[in-house]
Amino acid sequence: MANLKEIRNRITSVSSTMQITSAMKMVSAAKLKKAQDAITAMRPYAEKLTELLQNVTASLEGDSASVYSEQRPVNKILVVAITSNRGLSGAFNSNVVKEVKNLLVEYKDKQVDFVTIGKKGNDAIKKGNNIINHNTTVFDELTFANVADIAENLMQLFVDGAYDKIELVYNQFKNAATQIIITEQFLPILPVEKQENTSVDYIFEPSKEQIIEELIPLSLKTQLYKAIRDSFASEHGARMTAMHKATDNATELRNQLKLTYNKARQAAITGEILEIVGGAEALNS
Repeated sequence: MANLKEIRNRITSVSSTMQITSAMKMVSAAKLKKAQDAITAMRPYAEKLTELLQNVTASLEGDSASVYSEQRPVNKILVVAITSNRGLSGAFNSNVVKEVKNLLVEYKDKQVDFVTIGKKGNDAIKKGNNIINHNTTVFDELTFANVADIAENLMQLFVDGAYDKIELVYNQFKNAATQIIITEQFLPILPVEKQENTSVDYIFEPSKEQIIEELIPLSLKTQLYKAIRDSFASEHGARMTAMHKATDNATELRNQLKLTYNKARQAAITGEILEIVGGAEALNS
Protein backbone atom coordinates (compact mmCIF):
# COMPACT_ATOMS: atom_id res chain seq x y z
CA MET A 1 0.00 0.00 0.00
CA ALA A 2 1.29 3.48 -0.89
CA ASN A 3 2.33 5.69 1.99
CA LEU A 4 0.14 8.56 3.19
CA LYS A 5 2.14 11.27 1.43
CA GLU A 6 1.81 9.57 -1.97
CA ILE A 7 -1.94 9.14 -1.51
CA ARG A 8 -2.35 12.79 -0.48
CA ASN A 9 -0.44 13.89 -3.58
CA ARG A 10 -2.68 11.74 -5.79
CA ILE A 11 -5.81 13.15 -4.16
CA THR A 12 -4.55 16.70 -4.79
CA SER A 13 -3.72 15.86 -8.41
CA VAL A 14 -7.09 14.23 -9.09
CA SER A 15 -8.92 17.14 -7.42
CA SER A 16 -7.10 19.62 -9.66
CA THR A 17 -7.97 17.57 -12.73
CA MET A 18 -11.61 17.46 -11.61
CA GLN A 19 -11.71 21.25 -11.29
CA ILE A 20 -10.24 21.66 -14.79
CA THR A 21 -12.65 19.21 -16.44
CA SER A 22 -15.60 20.75 -14.61
CA ALA A 23 -14.60 24.23 -15.80
CA MET A 24 -14.16 22.98 -19.38
CA LYS A 25 -17.59 21.36 -19.22
CA MET A 26 -19.21 24.67 -18.21
CA VAL A 27 -17.34 26.60 -20.92
CA SER A 28 -18.41 24.08 -23.58
CA ALA A 29 -21.99 24.18 -22.31
CA ALA A 30 -22.08 27.97 -22.73
CA LYS A 31 -20.56 27.77 -26.23
CA LEU A 32 -22.87 24.90 -27.16
CA LYS A 33 -25.96 27.00 -26.42
CA LYS A 34 -24.89 29.65 -28.95
CA ALA A 35 -23.76 27.12 -31.55
CA GLN A 36 -26.95 25.08 -31.16
CA ASP A 37 -29.14 28.17 -31.54
CA ALA A 38 -27.20 29.14 -34.68
CA ILE A 39 -27.53 25.77 -36.44
CA THR A 40 -31.17 25.36 -35.35
CA ALA A 41 -32.03 28.77 -36.79
CA MET A 42 -30.12 28.13 -40.00
CA ARG A 43 -31.46 24.69 -40.95
CA PRO A 44 -34.94 25.83 -42.09
CA TYR A 45 -33.36 28.46 -44.35
CA ALA A 46 -30.88 25.99 -45.84
CA GLU A 47 -33.59 23.37 -46.39
CA LYS A 48 -35.95 25.89 -47.98
CA LEU A 49 -33.21 27.16 -50.27
CA THR A 50 -32.43 23.61 -51.38
CA GLU A 51 -36.13 22.94 -51.94
CA LEU A 52 -36.48 26.11 -53.99
CA LEU A 53 -33.43 25.19 -56.08
CA GLN A 54 -34.77 21.70 -56.74
CA ASN A 55 -38.22 22.98 -57.73
CA VAL A 56 -36.85 25.58 -60.11
CA THR A 57 -34.31 23.16 -61.58
CA ALA A 58 -37.03 20.56 -62.11
CA SER A 59 -39.12 23.11 -64.03
CA LEU A 60 -36.36 23.84 -66.55
CA GLU A 61 -37.02 22.51 -70.01
CA GLY A 62 -34.34 20.96 -72.18
CA ASP A 63 -30.65 20.73 -71.33
CA SER A 64 -30.14 23.68 -69.03
CA ALA A 65 -27.74 22.05 -66.60
CA SER A 66 -25.42 24.27 -64.63
CA VAL A 67 -21.63 23.89 -64.74
CA TYR A 68 -21.94 22.75 -61.13
CA SER A 69 -24.17 19.81 -62.04
CA GLU A 70 -21.98 18.37 -64.78
CA GLN A 71 -21.76 14.61 -64.38
CA ARG A 72 -18.47 13.16 -65.64
CA PRO A 73 -16.47 9.96 -65.06
CA VAL A 74 -15.13 10.01 -61.52
CA ASN A 75 -11.36 9.60 -61.45
CA LYS A 76 -10.25 12.42 -59.15
CA ILE A 77 -12.02 12.98 -55.84
CA LEU A 78 -11.60 15.74 -53.30
CA VAL A 79 -12.67 15.04 -49.71
CA VAL A 80 -13.29 17.96 -47.35
CA ALA A 81 -12.76 16.71 -43.79
CA ILE A 82 -14.22 18.99 -41.12
CA THR A 83 -12.86 18.50 -37.60
CA SER A 84 -11.83 20.82 -34.75
CA ASN A 85 -8.69 22.63 -33.70
CA ARG A 86 -8.75 21.15 -30.19
CA GLY A 87 -9.07 17.72 -28.66
CA LEU A 88 -10.61 16.49 -25.39
CA SER A 89 -13.88 15.89 -27.22
CA GLY A 90 -14.23 12.12 -27.10
CA ALA A 91 -14.55 10.41 -30.48
CA PHE A 92 -15.56 13.60 -32.29
CA ASN A 93 -12.40 13.94 -34.40
CA SER A 94 -11.52 10.25 -34.60
CA ASN A 95 -14.92 9.43 -36.14
CA VAL A 96 -14.20 11.79 -39.04
CA VAL A 97 -10.73 10.29 -39.52
CA LYS A 98 -12.25 6.79 -39.43
CA GLU A 99 -14.79 7.75 -42.10
CA VAL A 100 -12.00 9.23 -44.24
CA LYS A 101 -10.15 5.90 -44.05
CA ASN A 102 -13.33 4.13 -45.16
CA LEU A 103 -13.55 6.44 -48.17
CA LEU A 104 -9.93 5.71 -49.05
CA VAL A 105 -10.78 2.01 -49.13
CA GLU A 106 -13.90 2.68 -51.20
CA TYR A 107 -11.97 4.84 -53.69
CA LYS A 108 -8.77 2.79 -53.64
CA ASP A 109 -8.58 2.79 -57.46
CA LYS A 110 -9.01 6.55 -57.78
CA GLN A 111 -7.01 9.66 -56.95
CA VAL A 112 -8.18 11.05 -53.60
CA ASP A 113 -6.95 14.39 -52.28
CA PHE A 114 -8.02 16.31 -49.21
CA VAL A 115 -8.96 19.72 -47.92
CA THR A 116 -8.92 19.79 -44.13
CA ILE A 117 -10.80 22.24 -41.94
CA GLY A 118 -9.55 21.94 -38.38
CA LYS A 119 -6.10 21.18 -36.95
CA LYS A 120 -6.89 17.73 -35.52
CA GLY A 121 -8.09 16.33 -38.81
CA ASN A 122 -5.16 17.84 -40.66
CA ASP A 123 -2.64 16.28 -38.26
CA ALA A 124 -4.20 12.83 -38.62
CA ILE A 125 -4.88 12.83 -42.37
CA LYS A 126 -1.63 14.37 -43.61
CA LYS A 127 0.27 11.16 -42.87
CA GLY A 128 0.44 9.38 -46.20
CA ASN A 129 -2.20 11.51 -47.95
CA ASN A 130 -2.13 14.57 -50.20
CA ILE A 131 -3.67 17.66 -48.59
CA ILE A 132 -4.00 20.47 -51.12
CA ASN A 133 -5.27 23.02 -48.60
CA HIS A 134 -6.07 23.28 -44.91
CA ASN A 135 -7.81 25.89 -42.80
CA THR A 136 -7.53 26.24 -39.03
CA THR A 137 -8.72 29.83 -38.63
CA VAL A 138 -12.33 29.63 -39.83
CA PHE A 139 -13.53 28.74 -36.32
CA ASP A 140 -11.95 31.90 -34.89
CA GLU A 141 -14.65 33.93 -36.64
CA LEU A 142 -17.27 31.58 -38.03
CA THR A 143 -19.14 33.78 -40.49
CA PHE A 144 -20.85 33.09 -43.80
CA ALA A 145 -18.37 35.35 -45.60
CA ASN A 146 -15.35 33.39 -44.37
CA VAL A 147 -16.91 30.05 -45.29
CA ALA A 148 -18.01 31.43 -48.68
CA ASP A 149 -14.35 31.96 -49.60
CA ILE A 150 -13.63 28.27 -48.96
CA ALA A 151 -16.72 27.24 -50.93
CA GLU A 152 -15.71 29.41 -53.91
CA ASN A 153 -12.30 27.72 -54.04
CA LEU A 154 -13.94 24.29 -54.03
CA MET A 155 -16.40 25.32 -56.72
CA GLN A 156 -13.59 26.68 -58.90
CA LEU A 157 -11.61 23.43 -58.56
CA PHE A 158 -14.62 21.51 -59.84
CA VAL A 159 -15.36 23.92 -62.70
CA ASP A 160 -11.70 23.84 -63.79
CA GLY A 161 -11.87 20.03 -63.96
CA ALA A 162 -9.27 19.50 -61.25
CA TYR A 163 -11.69 17.12 -59.52
CA ASP A 164 -14.68 15.15 -60.74
CA LYS A 165 -16.35 14.84 -57.36
CA ILE A 166 -16.16 16.70 -54.04
CA GLU A 167 -17.48 15.25 -50.79
CA LEU A 168 -17.88 16.65 -47.28
CA VAL A 169 -17.21 14.56 -44.16
CA TYR A 170 -18.38 16.04 -40.86
CA ASN A 171 -20.32 15.49 -37.64
CA GLN A 172 -23.98 16.45 -37.86
CA PHE A 173 -25.37 17.84 -34.61
CA LYS A 174 -28.33 15.95 -33.15
CA ASN A 175 -28.02 16.78 -29.46
CA ALA A 176 -25.32 17.34 -26.86
CA ALA A 177 -24.68 13.61 -26.49
CA THR A 178 -25.17 12.49 -30.10
CA GLN A 179 -23.33 13.44 -33.26
CA ILE A 180 -23.96 11.67 -36.57
CA ILE A 181 -21.06 11.24 -38.98
CA ILE A 182 -22.12 12.43 -42.43
CA THR A 183 -20.59 11.92 -45.88
CA GLU A 184 -22.32 14.39 -48.18
CA GLN A 185 -21.78 15.07 -51.87
CA PHE A 186 -20.95 18.72 -52.46
CA LEU A 187 -20.24 18.67 -56.20
CA PRO A 188 -21.50 17.85 -58.72
CA ILE A 189 -25.04 18.73 -57.67
CA LEU A 190 -27.08 15.57 -57.60
CA PRO A 191 -29.68 15.46 -60.39
CA VAL A 192 -33.27 15.99 -59.30
CA GLU A 193 -35.88 13.75 -60.84
CA LYS A 194 -39.01 15.49 -62.03
CA GLN A 195 -42.04 14.27 -60.15
CA GLU A 196 -45.47 13.94 -61.70
CA ASN A 197 -48.22 16.28 -60.56
CA THR A 198 -45.61 18.73 -59.27
CA SER A 199 -46.79 22.30 -59.62
CA VAL A 200 -44.19 25.05 -59.49
CA ASP A 201 -45.77 28.48 -59.32
CA TYR A 202 -43.01 31.09 -59.56
CA ILE A 203 -42.70 34.40 -61.36
CA PHE A 204 -39.19 34.71 -62.79
CA GLU A 205 -37.41 38.00 -63.31
CA PRO A 206 -35.18 38.43 -65.28
CA SER A 207 -35.07 34.75 -66.38
CA LYS A 208 -35.28 31.29 -64.94
CA GLU A 209 -31.80 30.30 -66.19
CA GLN A 210 -30.11 33.42 -64.79
CA ILE A 211 -31.76 32.90 -61.41
CA ILE A 212 -30.51 29.31 -61.39
CA GLU A 213 -26.95 30.45 -62.08
CA GLU A 214 -27.09 32.83 -59.11
CA LEU A 215 -29.02 30.51 -56.82
CA ILE A 216 -26.73 27.47 -57.18
CA PRO A 217 -23.54 29.19 -55.89
CA LEU A 218 -25.52 30.62 -52.97
CA SER A 219 -26.94 27.18 -52.22
CA LEU A 220 -23.49 25.56 -52.30
CA LYS A 221 -22.02 28.18 -49.99
CA THR A 222 -24.95 27.71 -47.63
CA GLN A 223 -24.47 23.92 -47.74
CA LEU A 224 -20.83 24.22 -46.67
CA TYR A 225 -21.66 26.84 -44.04
CA LYS A 226 -24.33 24.55 -42.58
CA ALA A 227 -21.88 21.62 -42.50
CA ILE A 228 -19.26 23.66 -40.63
CA ARG A 229 -21.93 25.05 -38.28
CA ASP A 230 -23.12 21.49 -37.63
CA SER A 231 -19.56 20.41 -36.88
CA PHE A 232 -18.98 23.41 -34.61
CA ALA A 233 -22.06 22.65 -32.51
CA SER A 234 -21.18 18.93 -32.46
CA GLU A 235 -17.67 19.73 -31.20
CA HIS A 236 -18.94 21.59 -28.15
CA GLY A 237 -21.59 18.97 -27.49
CA ALA A 238 -19.00 16.19 -27.66
CA ARG A 239 -16.56 18.11 -25.46
CA MET A 240 -19.22 18.92 -22.88
CA THR A 241 -20.20 15.24 -22.71
CA ALA A 242 -16.57 14.09 -22.53
CA MET A 243 -15.73 16.57 -19.77
CA HIS A 244 -18.87 15.57 -17.86
CA LYS A 245 -17.75 11.93 -17.94
CA ALA A 246 -14.18 12.91 -17.03
CA THR A 247 -15.44 14.91 -14.05
CA ASP A 248 -17.57 11.98 -12.87
CA ASN A 249 -14.61 9.60 -13.22
CA ALA A 250 -12.31 12.00 -11.35
CA THR A 251 -14.87 12.35 -8.56
CA GLU A 252 -15.15 8.57 -8.24
CA LEU A 253 -11.36 8.16 -8.23
CA ARG A 254 -10.95 10.89 -5.62
CA ASN A 255 -13.49 9.20 -3.35
CA GLN A 256 -11.67 5.89 -3.72
CA LEU A 257 -8.35 7.54 -2.89
CA LYS A 258 -9.85 9.21 0.18
CA LEU A 259 -11.13 5.83 1.36
CA THR A 260 -7.70 4.31 0.77
CA TYR A 261 -6.08 7.23 2.60
CA ASN A 262 -8.37 6.81 5.62
CA LYS A 263 -7.68 3.08 5.77
CA ALA A 264 -3.93 3.67 5.53
CA ARG A 265 -4.13 6.39 8.20
CA GLN A 266 -6.12 4.13 10.52
CA ALA A 267 -3.62 1.32 9.95
CA ALA A 268 -0.75 3.70 10.75
CA ILE A 269 -2.45 4.93 13.93
CA THR A 270 -3.21 1.36 14.99
CA GLY A 271 0.42 0.41 14.40
CA GLU A 272 1.64 3.35 16.49
CA ILE A 273 -0.74 2.41 19.35
CA LEU A 274 0.48 -1.17 19.26
CA GLU A 275 4.08 0.03 19.41
CA ILE A 276 3.30 2.27 22.41
CA VAL A 277 1.46 -0.53 24.22
CA GLY A 278 4.25 -2.97 23.45
CA GLY A 279 6.85 -0.52 24.71
CA ALA A 280 4.90 0.12 27.94
CA GLU A 281 4.57 -3.61 28.61
CA ALA A 282 8.28 -4.07 28.02
CA LEU A 283 9.08 -1.36 30.60
CA ASN A 284 6.76 -2.90 33.16
CA SER A 285 8.15 -6.39 32.75
